[in-house]
Amino acid sequence: MTPDAGAPVVREARPQDLPRLAALLRELAQGGEHPELEPPGLTDGHRSAFRALAADPRARVLVLEAGGQVVGTLTVYLLPNLSHGGRPFALVENVVVADGARERGYGRALMERAVALAREAGCYKLALTSNRRRDAAHRFYEGLGLNHTHRGYTLEFTD
Repeated sequence: MTPDAGAPVVREARPQDLPRLAALLRELAQGGEHPELEPPGLTDGHRSAFRALAADPRARVLVLEAGGQVVGTLTVYLLPNLSHGGRPFALVENVVVADGARERGYGRALMERAVALAREAGCYKLALTSNRRRDAAHRFYEGLGLNHTHRGYTLEFTD
């Protein structure tokens, strides 16, 4: 399925999308607690992680393509779970729409696809975390119906 210039499409990421994904995720990281220090570009780590995600049936890397360009991405993990009757849950990570492409409904389209995948998998919930500094992102998620129900904690490893 190839999008025309006026029809954005949410699809699974392909290996040729990897350079753009790395750039988008670097853009996301620059606004967080710990900006990426390495120079921009594609690394062997990116390639290895993409291969692992592509091979994992519980992980889906989605992109939004508009006008022939990848302008947004997120990753959905469908995880087994022992609570809630053994129903799985979905975890969404690395949600980003390029700075110049925001406010066009692209993030909404990506999140709607993630929600659909979670529902199709029988998940009891979809969860995500968002950096505490990202007030606009918080408003966006709340506008989609997500509720601020938990307090998240992170232990980062720098070595």
